[in-house]
Amino acid sequence: MPISFNNIPAMWRVPLYWVEVDGSMAGFPEMDLRSLLVGTMTTKNTDATLNGTGVPDVPIIVGRQMDADALFGRGSELACMCRAFFANNWANQLWCAPVAESTASTPATGTITIGTPPTEAGTLHLYIAGYAVPVNVTYLMTIADVATAVADAINEDQIAYPGAIGTNPSLPVTAVAAAGVITLHAKAGGVYGNGITMSDNYFGKVGGEVMPPGLTVTYSGKTLAGGAGVPLFNNLIMNMGETPFEYVALPYTDSNSLQAWEYEYGFSDEGRWGWMRQLYGLIFSAKAGIYSDLVTFGLTRNGKTTSILAIEPEALSPPYEWAAAYTAKAARGLTNDPARPLQTLHLESMIPAPFHMRWNLMELNTFATSGMATQRTLSDNVPMISRETTNYQLNLYGYPDDAFELVTTLATLAKLIRNQRYAITTKFPRHKLADDGTRFGAGQAIVTPSIIKAELVAEYGIDEFNGLVENLQQYKNHLIVERDPNDPNRVNILYPPDLVNQLRVVAVLAQFRLQYDRGIDEAIITTGQVQIGQGAGLG
Repeated sequence: MPISFNNIPAMWRVPLYWVEVDGSMAGFPEMDLRSLLVGTMTTKNTDATLNGTGVPDVPIIVGRQMDADALFGRGSELACMCRAFFANNWANQLWCAPVAESTASTPATGTITIGTPPTEAGTLHLYIAGYAVPVNVTYLMTIADVATAVADAINEDQIAYPGAIGTNPSLPVTAVAAAGVITLHAKAGGVYGNGITMSDNYFGKVGGEVMPPGLTVTYSGKTLAGGAGVPLFNNLIMNMGETPFEYVALPYTDSNSLQAWEYEYGFSDEGRWGWMRQLYGLIFSAKAGIYSDLVTFGLTRNGKTTSILAIEPEALSPPYEWAAAYTAKAARGLTNDPARPLQTLHLESMIPAPFHMRWNLMELNTFATSGMATQRTLSDNVPMISRETTNYQLNLYGYPDDAFELVTTLATLAKLIRNQRYAITTKFPRHKLADDGTRFGAGQAIVTPSIIKAELVAEYGIDEFNGLVENLQQYKNHLIVERDPNDPNRVNILYPPDLVNQLRVVAVLAQFRLQYDRGIDEAIITTGQVQIGQGAGLG
C-alpha cells in the first residue's frame, strides 16, 4: 500500500467511504509567549486587609489590577509591578509568581520631618515611590497638623472603602505621624523596600509644584533604608515545572537570586535553553545606583539570558517597577517581531531622574560595553529603552565575546528553533528513515536526509521572508543533514542560520565644502562638439 495511513486499518473491509483527517501540512507554528512577574507578596501585616490571599511560590495568571491587589496585597512589591506592567502592555498574557517574605526579614523605613509650619495656604506635592501624594495645608496648621495631614494622605488609599481596590493606586508604604515626624514603613520585609523613594515638587515651578511659603520638609534619605532579606526561589522555580514563561521580570539583582534564575534559564542539560527542555526565555531586571557602582556590577556578570537596566539613583520610580515596565515592553516588542530592536520603546508610568541628573552619552556608551542595558529620557519626560544589552561579555576562556550581547539574538534564535521544530515534528511524526536515492511509492511515510534538508531550506526561506534571517544561498551551502553512522534511526543536522541584524548606529562623515572647484564636471560629445552639462558650474 503506497499511501501511509495513521488510523484506517490496512485490512478494513466494510464499505464504502472512510476519511482520515491529517492536519500535518496545514498548520502554522503558534505559541503563547507568557510573561512572568516575580515579586514579594504581603503576608505579615497586622492589618489583614493589606495581606494577599494568593499562594506563595505558585505562579498564577492575572488579568487585571484588582486581582493582583487581592492576590498579592495592595501596595505589595508584586502588585506594584503588575501596575507598571499593565501601563505598558495590555496585549500579552501575564502570570505572576508571588514569593513570601524571607524568614526574619525586616521592612525598610524612612522619615519625613516637618521643620516649620506654613505661613500661607498651599499644596505640598509629595512623591512616594514615584506616585504623587498632594497634601493641602493652611497657614493655621501647626507642625503636628501638617505631619498628620501627610500621614493621612499617604494612608488614604489604604482605606478599604467600596470601590477602592483596583481604582486608586496603593502606595507600597504605611505612615505614622508623631511630633512632626512621619515614619514610613514598607508593607513587606525585604531589600526591595530600599528602592522606595521620597521627594517633593518633582516638576518644580514650571509644573506648578512649589513649596507652600514657610513650610520646610526634610527626608531621612532619597529612599527608605534598612530593608533586609531576599526571598528564596527554589520552591517557586520547582513549581514552574515545564510551563513556558518567555519573559521574566526579576527585581532582585543579588548574586544568589541571579544565579538561581540564570541556571534555570541556562544552557545546561537542566536549563530551559538546554537540549532536553527546549523551553527558552529571557530574564529582565533593573538596578539603580551611581555610575561607577553600576559599571562595576555589570562587569561582574556574564549571563547570556539576563538583561539588567541601568537606572539613575535619582529616578523616582523604584527598580522593581522599572523591571516590570522593561519586561512589559520587551514582551510586546519581541512577540511581534523578535528581530526588531527595542530602542525607542517608551516605559510608560516610569518617573525618571530630573533632567540634570540623567545619564550622559558617555555613561550610556560605557554601560553598553559593561553588560548593562540602557534607557534614556528625552523632551517628553517619558523614559525609553536605548539598548537591550545582556550581561554576556566573555567566552569560556575569559576573552571578550559579543555572540549573546543583545536580547534580540536569543529572541530570534528561539523563534527559528521553534519554527524548525514545528515543521519537523508536524510533517514527519511517524516516518520511516531511508537513505537518499531509495525508491519508494508516493505517499509513503518515509523520509530521507535530502527530504529533511529540503524542508529545512523551505522553512529558512519562510523565515527570510519574515525578516528573521538572511543569505539563503549561504545557508544552503553550509547546512548539513546526514544519517548518524552509529545509529541508523537518527538524523544529525548542522543548522547554520544567519540571523538578521538591527539598525542601531548610523555614522555620517559630513565632508563639507565652502565651494566646489570650478571646472567641467561632465562633457557630452554630440555631433562632434563638446556640450557643457548642467552640472558643470560654469557661468
